[in-house]
Amino acid sequence: MSTLEPENPESSQLSTGISASAAPPSGASGHKSWFRLRSAGRSRHWIKRTWLRRLTLVLTSLVVVGATLSLTEYAYFQHEFNKAHKINVQHLVPPVTTGLHANAQTILLIGSTSRCALNGKQSQAFGSCSGPATATTGITGVNSDVMLLLHTDPATGKVTVLSLPRDLVLYNVRDYNFHKLDAGLSSGPSQLVAAIEQDLGIPINHFVELNFDTFQNVVNTLGGVKVYFPDRVYDKLSGLNEQPGCQLLNGFQALSLVRARHMYYWQSGAQLYDGTGDLGRIIRTHEFLRLLASQVAAQGLGNIITDNQIIGEVFPNLTIDSTLTSSNMSNLILNYHGVNIDKTPQATLPNIEDHTNYIYEGYNYGSVVLPSYPQDQQAINQFLDYKSNPAADAVKPSSVSVRVVDGYNDPAVAASTATKLKALGYNVAGSGTWPSVGPVSETVIEYKPGHLVDAESLISHFSGIVSMTQAPTTSVAGSDVPAANGYDVTVITGSNFSITAAQQSGSGGSHHSSGHHGSGTPGSGTSGTTPVSGAPSSSVSLLGPVSAASDPKLAYDPRACHT
Repeated sequence: MSTLEPENPESSQLSTGISASAAPPSGASGHKSWFRLRSAGRSRHWIKRTWLRRLTLVLTSLVVVGATLSLTEYAYFQHEFNKAHKINVQHLVPPVTTGLHANAQTILLIGSTSRCALNGKQSQAFGSCSGPATATTGITGVNSDVMLLLHTDPATGKVTVLSLPRDLVLYNVRDYNFHKLDAGLSSGPSQLVAAIEQDLGIPINHFVELNFDTFQNVVNTLGGVKVYFPDRVYDKLSGLNEQPGCQLLNGFQALSLVRARHMYYWQSGAQLYDGTGDLGRIIRTHEFLRLLASQVAAQGLGNIITDNQIIGEVFPNLTIDSTLTSSNMSNLILNYHGVNIDKTPQATLPNIEDHTNYIYEGYNYGSVVLPSYPQDQQAINQFLDYKSNPAADAVKPSSVSVRVVDGYNDPAVAASTATKLKALGYNVAGSGTWPSVGPVSETVIEYKPGHLVDAESLISHFSGIVSMTQAPTTSVAGSDVPAANGYDVTVITGSNFSITAAQQSGSGGSHHSSGHHGSGTPGSGTSGTTPVSGAPSSSVSLLGPVSAASDPKLAYDPRACHT
C-alpha cells in the first residue's frame, strides 16, 4: 500500500461544500473525560452443518465465515470456547419467556479501541497502550469504537442489526453525567449496558467485545475479502489507501476500511473530503459485513486446518458476559442458520448532527450527533419488531407525577410545557430550574428508577432533540441531572422540541400537533422553526436534518465486486 498523503488537504473541498479544515477533530481533552455468541447431544448430521459461518454470523456480525465442522472440530470448538474471556456484566436482563417475543435476544457487540492486544507491528500502525499519549502511541482509553446491537427472534426467524453512533451524546453515559456514548465503555461494560437500556429503552441480554487483533487475523485466515472501490479513497489516520477497482483486502486493509472516519476520495481528478465522519464509517462497516458474509457463504471453507485456525482466532480474543454459554451459541446457530445477510436489516439510530463543535457547560465536545424523536423510537421499534409498546401505552397519565424544570433560561416555555402535559392528562405537580448547558441542548425526560415505562409514555408526545435518562434517587455530586426527589418523571426543557397530542406510532404514523415549544428541528416533523425565546437564531442553523435509519451508500463508497 502506498503511503501517499492527500494532496493539499487544507485546500480540498468537502463533498458538502465545506472546506477540509472543517473536518471533525481527531480528539479532544478537557475537564470532561473523553474516554467514554443445542446441546452437544445433537446428531452427527447436525454437528456437521456449517457451524462456523452460523456461529460468527449470529454472534458478532464482524467475523462471518463458512465451514463444515467434523465431530473432532466440534470438540475443538467447545474447547476453544472455554478460552473466551468471561466477565460479570451487570444490568443484563434475561430474555422474556412468554408472549409475542418469547426468547428473543438482543446482544451488544462492541469493537473496542484498546490497543493493548496488538503486537508490535500493529501498534506502530494503530498505536500502543503504553507511553505518552500522542496520535499513534499511548492510546490507553478503552472506548467502544463500534457499537452494534444484534436482535434475534425465534418466533419470526428474523435477525436485525442496529448501530449506535459513537458520537451520540446522552445523559448517564458515565455516573449520571453527559458524554458521548462511546465513553461508557471506559467505565466498564456494565455502565455502557446501563446507558443503552436506560436512555434508549433497549433491553440487553448479552455482551460481546472484539478487538482489533481478532478482526485482522480472521480476515487474513480467510484469505482476504474482495471489495470494489468506485474511486480512490484515503484516510491517513486509519491507514486506508485503496485505488479504484476490485481489491482483495487483507486484515490490515479491512480494519483500515471499517475504521475510516476522516476519509478523502478522488473524482474527476479532484480530491474531496467525505465529511460523513462516524455515520459514514457505520455505513461502510455494514457493507463490509455483507460482503464478508456473502463471500464466505458463496465459497465456503471445509478445510479442517483453516476451520480450526479461525476458531482458534475468535474465542481466545473474545470478551463475553459470564451468562453467555456454548449452549446459548449452539441454539442461536441452529435457529438462524438460514439467515441471508444480504436481506438482514441493518440500520443506524437516526440523529441530528451539530455542524460545529458542540458546547456543553462551556466545554467543547467537538463533533457530536444528537438524539431525535420520534425517529429514534421508530427505528428502535423496527429493530425490536415492536408494533407498539404495550406497557407504555397502558400507562394512565394521571398516575404519573411530573415535574417540569426550566433548563433553558426560559420560564415561559417551561410553563407552556407544563400546561400541555396537564392537557394530556399527566399529573404535573412540580416545577423548578436547572442551569442551561448551552445554545443547543437536549430536552431530557428523566425518570425515577423503576419508572422507565412512564418516561416512554411521556416521551411519545415529544418531537425534536429529546432523550431519556434514569435519575439518581438522591443528589450526586457532579451529576448533570437533578435527583428524582420523589417525582416519577422530570422534564428538563431544552432548545429544540415540540409536543404532540397523540402518542407516536412505532411505524411512523401521523402526529397531531397540540402546540409548539422550542425551535423546530429541520426534518424532525415538528410544527415550526421559531427559536426559543432567548436562544440565538444561529442555534437552529447549526443543526443538520435528521439522518435516515437506512444505509444510503454514496457514489464513492465501497461495495461488492462486479462479477
